[in-house]
Amino acid sequence: MTGATLWLASRSPRRAELLRTLGVSFQIIDGEVDESRRLGEVAPDYVARVAHAKALAGRRAAPPDACVLAADTTVALGGEVLGKPRDRAEGLRMLAALAGGWHEVYTGVVVLPPVGAAYACTVVTRVCFRGLSQREMAAYWASGEPADKAGGYGIQGLGGALIERIEGSYSNVVGLPLAETLSLLNAAGVVHALA
Repeated sequence: MTGATLWLASRSPRRAELLRTLGVSFQIIDGEVDESRRLGEVAPDYVARVAHAKALAGRRAAPPDACVLAADTTVALGGEVLGKPRDRAEGLRMLAALAGGWHEVYTGVVVLPPVGAAYACTVVTRVCFRGLSQREMAAYWASGEPADKAGGYGIQGLGGALIERIEGSYSNVVGLPLAETLSLLNAAGVVHALA
């Protein structure tokens, strides 16, 4: 790590775990913002906007020399954005909609250095679910895993058994696309690893 200290504006343990795999030192800061989607806002624009808002919120709370990293992930199916399910009924509806077909997972990533413009990207991964029975969906919901995840599933856990194949970044589906994040950190001068 060189230059500014890095702060991750996220309470997601999955993002922190992914960032640790890069060997980057960082602190965690609350980058909580209103994540409501605007009327007609498409998934890539939504995650880019929310990630930028999280980075700005983190910047306000971080030390002056901090570089802030923020991200936001969502699932989209046929243009519909699937956030975190509000309850069991919504979670089961999401799983039923995803079963047997393809959907997209979008993550917006923003690196905000202490001085200068933000470095940002939006990454998309296509994910194909296998067919699911009502019993399988109910059992998966009962596991507790899908309750706090966009689209109502987590690829890194039991939810990985629901997926037949993916096209694109696996870490993007977990919540932080590693290759693109490292590229942004390198461009911002925060780290010079693997470059």
